[in-house]
Amino acid sequence: MPMTCSLPAPRLLDPASVPSLRWGVIGTGIAAKFVRGIAARTQQKVVAVAARDAEKTRDFAAEHAIPTVHPDVDALLEDDDVDVVYIATPHPLHREQALAAIAAGKHVLIEKPIAMSAGEAREILDAGRAAGVLVTEAMWTRYLPQADVIRQVLDAGALGDVSLVRADFGFVMPMDPEHRLWSPELGGGAMLDAGVYPVSFASSVIGRPSAISAIGAVAGTGVDAAANILVDTEGGAQAVLSTSLLASLPVEASIHGSAGRLEVASPFFGPTGLRLVLGSIGGDEIATWTDGTGGELHDGLGYQATAFAQFVGEGLVESPVHPHEEIVSVMATIDEVRRQIAAGA
Repeated sequence: MPMTCSLPAPRLLDPASVPSLRWGVIGTGIAAKFVRGIAARTQQKVVAVAARDAEKTRDFAAEHAIPTVHPDVDALLEDDDVDVVYIATPHPLHREQALAAIAAGKHVLIEKPIAMSAGEAREILDAGRAAGVLVTEAMWTRYLPQADVIRQVLDAGALGDVSLVRADFGFVMPMDPEHRLWSPELGGGAMLDAGVYPVSFASSVIGRPSAISAIGAVAGTGVDAAANILVDTEGGAQAVLSTSLLASLPVEASIHGSAGRLEVASPFFGPTGLRLVLGSIGGDEIATWTDGTGGELHDGLGYQATAFAQFVGEGLVESPVHPHEEIVSVMATIDEVRRQIAAGA
């Protein structure tokens, strides 16, 4: 990257250059966006689906031209025409379904958060490695074009010594004890649903925390309703992160260093744009980059499917841009934040 204030082009992976895998989908919620993203941006094929509600599953398959509807998860896992299983069910089901898919010899992509705790995440990822299959969390942000631009900026040292990361993701969710976001039994709470994004973003920049401090709010149902987090690292860099089900947050992220800052436009977890600011106050140099691929926001989910297929083709059992140890570390951070908020309630 040149010394002048500029942003590099993303290094995009050609969807035609990777194996066209056959995907089986478990669940029909966020899975609709994933299946659309595959159709819009990849040469991957969704060939089967299974979910709890038989009628909804048939309608889902018809809407997305999925040829096979299985009566249950076990039948999908026994399908020899399925290479990869995409798990898009509520968080508390991830561990059992992932372990079953691994035991069936399938590669597995698991919606975030990968599990309900760091311990469960470790169990899933270790099982995948032992079985020789690729298993990872569907943190799609890592595979977006802008994520590659960010990596190039950091690798070039354009920001100087990075000392601070800021990120937030929050929205107003009306209280309904029956809704999954407010239900402990369904893995509710701000941290598991939205907070995983800012925590994972900070981790991708400054690495594993050495200390975590959190304050927040607990809902009447017992789940965390909001969290404000300060992260320290051994290298001295810090992160200030927020998530909420009570307040509408900007959903922005930024990386700050001794030579400048890099801002990620809202919503930072999806394909948006970047603003690089170098220099001191009054003498700033500014460069911008905008994702111009068009389509719907979640069409960007296709990038991770293409990357996943590349990794399978290379015989990898973990994602190079989202390693197993980091997935576990992010879950450990979420565990600790939830513990501190519950203890302070």
